[in-house]
Formats: sequence, C-alpha cells, structure tokens
Amino acid sequence: MGLREILGVRGFRLLLGSRLTGQLGDGLLQASLATFVLFSPERQPTAAKVAVAFAILLLPYSVVGPFAGVLIDRWWRRTILVRANLLRALLVVALAVVVGSGSGDLVLAISVLVVLGVNRFILASLSAGLPHVVADRYLVTGNALAPTAGTVASVVGGLGGVAIRKAAGGGDAGSVIVLLCAVAAYVLASLVATRLRPTELGPDDDTEAETVRNVVAGMVEGVRHLSQRRPAARAIGLVMVHRVVFGIAVALAVIQVRGALHPDDAEAAIGALTVTTAGAGLGAFLGAVSTPRASRYFGAVRWSALALVVGVVIGAIGVATATLAGLVVEGLFIGFAGQAVKVCSDTVVQEDVDDDRRGRVFSLYDVGVNVAIVVGLTGAAFTSPPDGRAPLISLWMIALAVVGAWWALTADRRDPAQSYAVDPSSVAPASYAPIDPPSEDPLL
Repeated sequence: MGLREILGVRGFRLLLGSRLTGQLGDGLLQASLATFVLFSPERQPTAAKVAVAFAILLLPYSVVGPFAGVLIDRWWRRTILVRANLLRALLVVALAVVVGSGSGDLVLAISVLVVLGVNRFILASLSAGLPHVVADRYLVTGNALAPTAGTVASVVGGLGGVAIRKAAGGGDAGSVIVLLCAVAAYVLASLVATRLRPTELGPDDDTEAETVRNVVAGMVEGVRHLSQRRPAARAIGLVMVHRVVFGIAVALAVIQVRGALHPDDAEAAIGALTVTTAGAGLGAFLGAVSTPRASRYFGAVRWSALALVVGVVIGAIGVATATLAGLVVEGLFIGFAGQAVKVCSDTVVQEDVDDDRRGRVFSLYDVGVNVAIVVGLTGAAFTSPPDGRAPLISLWMIALAVVGAWWALTADRRDPAQSYAVDPSSVAPASYAPIDPPSEDPLL
C-alpha cells in the first residue's frame, strides 16, 4: 500500500498534521452547535429545524466553494492554511461570545455561516495540495489515509465535545467551553502548517492577484474543464448519489433519537446520536483501509458501485428498524460505502484533472456534494413522520444506490476511467516536493 513510504515524506506528515488538528476543531465546533441548536430541552428537532440547521452547516460550502477553488489555484496554499486557520480561530471566539450572550437564532446563524465559509478555503487547500506531497501512484493510499484520518479526527472531536460539554455542566456555558477548545485546535493547525515550505503545496504556476471578474471566469473555466473530463465528472456524480442517501440517513437518525428513542430526554438523545456517529466513523475507517486493495482487484468504478449498493442496502435496513442498534448499523455501513466511493472518486478526479484546474474542480465537487446532502436532508425531514419511522424512505435509499451504481458501471464500460492501481514497488522519495479530494462531510 505504500503507507510507510508516504508517512516517511515530511511534507505529507505536516499536511496530515494540519488536517488532523483542524478537523479535530471542526468536530468540537459541530458538537457544540448540534447540542446547542438541536438538543437543548427546549429545542425539539422538528422537520423544519433539522433541515434549516443542517442547511446552515452546508450553505457556506456551496456558496463560497466555487470562489475558494479559483483563489486556491492562484494563492500559495500553505499561506491559506496558516492564515485561514488563525482567522477561523478568531471567528470562533466571536461565536463563543454569541452563544454565551444568548443572542437570537439569526445572529447565531450568521456567525456560523461566516466561520464555515472560511473553513471552505482550508479544506479545499488541503485537498488541492495533497498531490504535491504524494507521488501519483500513491494517490489512492494518500486519499485513503488523509481524508479518513481527518474524518476520524472530526469524530473524535465531536465525541470529545459532547463529553466536555457534559463535564462542564451542559447548557450554553458548556457549549462555550467546547468552542474555546476548538479555538485551540485551529491555532495548532496553523502552527503545524507554518512548518511547510511556502511553495510546497503549489499551485505550480506563479501566484497573481484575482479580481471578482477573474474569479467568475475561472469558475466557468473549471466547469468547462470538468465537462471535458467525463470520468472525473462521473466520479463526482457517484459521490453525489451517496451523499443524497447520506443526507436522508442523517435526517432520519436525528429525528429518530428524539422522536422514537428518547422523546423526553435530550441528554440520552445526544448519547444515542454520539454512538451512531462513532459507528459512522468506524465504517469510514474500514472503508478507507479496504479500498486501496479492493480497488486494485475490482477496479475503482466497480468497487465503488459494489460498496455503494451493499453499504446502503444494509444501512437502510438498519435505519428502518428505528432502534439504536439499527442506527449504529446504518452509520457503520453507510459510512463504509461513503468512504469507499469517495477514496476512489477522489483519485479519479485528481488524476483526470490538470493541476492548475484542480482547486476549482474540487470546489465544484464540494458544491455538488453539499447540495446533494441538503437535498437528502430536506427530502427526508419533510416526508418523515415525527418519530422518524419511515420504511418507505429506506426503500428510496436503496433505489437511489442501485440506480447510481448501474449508471456508473454502464457509463464506465463506454468511456472507462484509467486504472489507478497502487504500485507497491515504487515509492515517493523523502525529498518529494511540488508536483486533491473534497472536504470531509461536516456531519456523521
């Protein structure tokens, strides 16, 4: 797999360290906001509240993403990691003040949107910079390790945030303490990024100032470039299919833990969702570990399709039971499917897209992914009964996965993607330098 060799590259270790600390902070931030918005005793998660809360989490990724992509193809990505992490640390301090003051929902929503808008630059830069510190033949392994480790760090941050909030007595005061822990994580992520060389993460071309007009033009160019790379476009489409299913699963899980499992106990509901999230994190880890070898055996597209169908079918059956065990099964298998599809698709996109277009294409990728999650969330939130028991919606999850897998396999036979196998006999040297996948999902 080349794991030892990749970890031997200094630039990759530093990039991974910045990702891990930053996404640990993301998990802390999300835990604080989830407990504050959805799981306070006085805030019963109705369909509208679930849809709006998660739309707020995802909106910045869709609105800011395209502009971030063009800019990170012009700005030094190491500089973005250093400065944007410090900026979001300052913004989370302001967010803690908002939460502590008991400001209205509108002020809170605006504050969250600003923080997550900055986050978009960081995650896209991490993705676009990865091929500069990992040799092409090791991109499958790099995509399996870095984003998955980031997802695990986010899950750990979320679990830790729940524990810290509870130890601090819960309520808004506990949420503020969790937010301040996130601030410390973001500052550390910035410090780690300073150890990278200024130009180590690219872009390859000289940097230059961008006007808004150039940003829009660059965005259009990114769309045009992607339209010419059909394997990459299909890879993004398959991830979007999974993310619609993922959005449905998240909505049903949130509604079930409060409506069916713990209607009168907010703390127990938090615990149930925490266990479900841990299951999703474990599933993502297993998907990442198995995918490099499985993709070499089956091929990236066939393995993606197989993992999608098997994972979603079992996960949908789990959520249909409306039990805690069923939710854990849902998280485990849908998390597995999501990471398997994502690792393969990220690699296809990285190899199929030119470096000077990679940032904007991955930002388009992010837009598509997050729009898909919002579609799934909104559809499930407004069609699910108040207790979240919805077997018919589970059938829709299965149907989406089967149709998506059939489409990907059929199209790939007509216009195949390259075979991105990992060659274990060749490794990136320790001095490997300037030669990426979308951000981790900000939910389960």
